[in-house]
Amino acid sequence: MSTYKDAGVDIDAGDRAVELMKASIAKATRAEVQGGIGGFAGLFDASALKKFSKPLLATSTDGVGTKTEIARQMGKYDTIGEDLVAMVVDDLVVCGAEPLFMTDYIAVGKVIPERIAEIVGGIARGCVKANTALIGGETAEHPGLLKEDEFDIAGAATGAVDADKQLGSHRVKAGDAIIAMPASGFHANGYSLVRHILATQKLDLQKTYEGLSKPLGEILLTPTEIYTLDCLALIKAQQENIRTFSHITGGGLADNTARVIPDGLTANYDRSTWSLPHEMQYLAQIAQVPQADMERTWNAGIGMVAIVDPTAADLTIASLAARGMKAWVAGRVDSTPGTRGSAALAGTYKSR
Repeated sequence: MSTYKDAGVDIDAGDRAVELMKASIAKATRAEVQGGIGGFAGLFDASALKKFSKPLLATSTDGVGTKTEIARQMGKYDTIGEDLVAMVVDDLVVCGAEPLFMTDYIAVGKVIPERIAEIVGGIARGCVKANTALIGGETAEHPGLLKEDEFDIAGAATGAVDADKQLGSHRVKAGDAIIAMPASGFHANGYSLVRHILATQKLDLQKTYEGLSKPLGEILLTPTEIYTLDCLALIKAQQENIRTFSHITGGGLADNTARVIPDGLTANYDRSTWSLPHEMQYLAQIAQVPQADMERTWNAGIGMVAIVDPTAADLTIASLAARGMKAWVAGRVDSTPGTRGSAALAGTYKSR
């Protein structure tokens, strides 16, 4: 006799995981959410869109790449979910959209209920930070495809923005100021390079290396900063002065900024306005990573950028500071007739 459990799928373990995650999910909600978890679909009251004159729905899907492998090696699963939320909702806010709800997908080699609950707990915590409801998800057990301790996570979120308030490259002008918001670390991009360096340089995740404040593995698992509410607060306070945002993820600072720059303009960053994070500098130095490659792989210390009217630069920085977010003018948008929209970095990073 063969059973599903013999094949490697434990339905009872999945049920226990759901029970363990219910308390976390209950905190990640909004007034518009209808019903609880366990149904075939998550429900969200669409009458909330009545506050928009012409609502545009925005959607985003993402994962956290191979940062999951660092979590697996460290045996720490309670923060990787925050990374997932950040990757998804902060893409939505770039166009001015308010994230409304999110769903997640977790694939594992073997369902270990406590581990699943930790992952979902991190997702719920991230949703709370972004005022986004976690209204559903899926945990899939993949015996034979994933080893028992291997896993991957992905998520999707939906938000809304008024059509006439949509942010984007169409609002960017020559002379605009580039306001940088600091990254909390590597975030969730470039971990294949990180892992390559770990392997080739034989680095120990449990060791605190010179110049680092704690074990390397803990630094690498620092949760991604979630900028959604900071960006939405800026939009609410001075919508007419905010041109757009750029979420600095895979591809680095220049490539991601170029995505919101129209033809005939270039976003020019001045490296001397900020310092490269210790951990990035350390890994780049010991592995001799070329600066150009590093800057196209990691965020170089900047996680989100606001492009604003230059007359509003000081107010933008002050508004973010009042919310506990340190920011600074990292460059400006210049006219470059006859060119495609682009971004570039110049100068030398500030020494620490």
